[in-house]
Amino acid sequence: MIMKYFLTILTCFLAVILTSRVDADLNLYVKRDAADGNGSREKPFSSIEEARDQIRKVRENGQLKPEDPVTVDIEPGVYPVRSSLTFDKNDGGSKGNPVVYRATQPGSVRIQGGQTLDAGAFQPVTDAAILKRLPEEARKKVLVCDLSTVSKEPFAEFKASYRGVPVGPWLYVNHRPMTLARWPNADAAEEGWASFTKVVDKGLPDPKAKDPAQQKAHPGSFVFDNPRPARWKLDEGVWLLGYWTHDWSDEVIRIADYDPQQKIIRLAAPHSYGIMGGTWGAKARRFFALNVLEELDSPGEWYLDRKQKQLYLYPQGKLDYAEIVLATLTQPLMQVRGTKHIRFENLNFEFGHSEGVSLQSTEGVELAGCVVANLASGGISVSGTQNTIRSCDLYHLGTRGITLNGGDRKQLQRAENRAINNHIHDYGLFQRTYAPGIYAGGCGQIVQNNCIHDAPHNAILYGGNENLFERNEIYRVVMETGDSGAFYTGRDWTTQGNVLRHNLIHNLGGGDAEHVNTMGVYLDDCDSGDTIEGNIFYRTGRAIMIGGGRDNPILNNLVIDCPIGLHIDSRGMTWKQWNDPQSAGWNLEEKAEAMNYKSPPWSTEYPHLAKIMSDSPREPLYNPIRRNVFVDCSKEVCHMDGNVKKLLGKFEIEQNLAVNTTGAKNGIAMTKDLKGFTNLSGSKSKPISLGMAVGIDGQLKLQQDPRLLKAKASFEAIPFDQIGLYRDEYRKELPKRDPHSY
Repeated sequence: MIMKYFLTILTCFLAVILTSRVDADLNLYVKRDAADGNGSREKPFSSIEEARDQIRKVRENGQLKPEDPVTVDIEPGVYPVRSSLTFDKNDGGSKGNPVVYRATQPGSVRIQGGQTLDAGAFQPVTDAAILKRLPEEARKKVLVCDLSTVSKEPFAEFKASYRGVPVGPWLYVNHRPMTLARWPNADAAEEGWASFTKVVDKGLPDPKAKDPAQQKAHPGSFVFDNPRPARWKLDEGVWLLGYWTHDWSDEVIRIADYDPQQKIIRLAAPHSYGIMGGTWGAKARRFFALNVLEELDSPGEWYLDRKQKQLYLYPQGKLDYAEIVLATLTQPLMQVRGTKHIRFENLNFEFGHSEGVSLQSTEGVELAGCVVANLASGGISVSGTQNTIRSCDLYHLGTRGITLNGGDRKQLQRAENRAINNHIHDYGLFQRTYAPGIYAGGCGQIVQNNCIHDAPHNAILYGGNENLFERNEIYRVVMETGDSGAFYTGRDWTTQGNVLRHNLIHNLGGGDAEHVNTMGVYLDDCDSGDTIEGNIFYRTGRAIMIGGGRDNPILNNLVIDCPIGLHIDSRGMTWKQWNDPQSAGWNLEEKAEAMNYKSPPWSTEYPHLAKIMSDSPREPLYNPIRRNVFVDCSKEVCHMDGNVKKLLGKFEIEQNLAVNTTGAKNGIAMTKDLKGFTNLSGSKSKPISLGMAVGIDGQLKLQQDPRLLKAKASFEAIPFDQIGLYRDEYRKELPKRDPHSY
């Protein structure tokens, strides 16, 4: 009897324990357009916000602990947001059991910040005045949609000048951004640019001018021989996106007026560097006009009459089954602030006129297998620690792809944020310069196995300390800019401890061929403390450029078919702005002092920096160049200016190899009595097996003879097959390559 009573009590106790454990595993369900839901599979919530609020509620009631597993399954559908989807400190889980929001079918759930337009609302243009302004060949092809019922609020006007994201909205058709009517068209001659060579007024301040307006920065003007601007209705606003002085500084400026007799365009706002203010590179300056109804002449172009709320579109095909979205939301689609341990799986964040996802002061937050696309600003921004962006696809972005920040530079505490296995392409659509595929700052960011391509400027832009960039593939970037690099950092002694290792950089934009001002890795303006090791450079212009900096080891890199293999200059010894606090960004010592660089941990980790001011600070010292192989460089294997050559006795240069694979008599550079370099030539009948080939699948095939390289340069084989994207649970397939795209 006692035993029976004991067994009854034990059974009841176990039942309570098991029931509590089952109840603690919270599983919620969301389905678009569901009604009267309670979050169960049978009666799902209709929005993600409802699921979030339910999790908060059961937590507040004590029914759910932070360590209890929580999963929110989201059914396929479009989930529009009129303001950011937000998560805060109350919405996370634990390190072992993060709260998970996931699509039941990968790629089927879209969080959208715009209005879907009915294809049937686009009708032929009948307004005679509009038809007269349209190009004759386009009049029967352009359609118009009345947006007065879509947007009750007036559309904002463009500013006189802007850099980066224009005012909204923006139009997308079938998941592609449309082009605001422009001239020349993007597929026209000269890659869609108009150019000029004669300036009337640079717009730079002239302290000696009698006119006070000329004593400060003012709108510039230039001669443009083509009479095209006479067609445009300038009083309604026409803007020019131009590289007005430098090929690394773009800005959009409105036309103030045009004199058809003098053929002079006068701009409505000044450009900070002036018009044709002097640059390293091509002398002609370039621009294209945008927001021009009279130039709506190509499929995929559009124009918005902001006052009348009439949207004009030259469709790329029939719109019967087209998906048309007008992106309007000027906030991030999702903001996560102060949250710990939450994961978002296989969700799409698309169509907004801001950035996609913003993580602020978060820890252990992960985006995995997500698509972040069709946005006017950046894709994902991260600040905090131990956050991960994994196996995501980011494309059609107005500015950056992924931004990583966090950690404590002064204490050299690492953030350990990660960007891993992401495919980032077609970004920088609005901000054409310094809007990279990935930006890393702070301390201790990790960037591995990403594929970054098709952009006007940088692939990876970085600063800060102890960042790792490893096994990334980068190609077709720096496509319309000059004096630029696929990897870029600059003008800072304190960006120490960064490592660029086992990356593949290939087929970059041409820049200015005369100056070879496209770089694979660009350590600009005395930047110091970067390790460049085991990378492959193929057709990248100047493969590696050290612009006067120090403590930059160049180790075991393979450079193939580049005009210039390695560049080292002494600008710190010759440029008057060196270490000048009054010159923008050149306050090198001041930046170091802000980090307490003479005291631990900085003095311990970076001993050369700690004593720099007593160690010939203007000289580009402590740049060891070892075990590098330069194959078929067409202009120079290693470019060094006169001062650098005088300092070679202080340089550690050894076991480097310059290779002429076929023994060509012309067109291939070799070294001549250069310390630490050996020349090696093959012949047409017995070529040296070093180089790159493109397979029928579009993949690059590396030829490296490990025995030869080991014997001649102690070169360690580079793990080529581990570079770039890989398959995992979120990336089931790898993107296909076009073998003709290189």
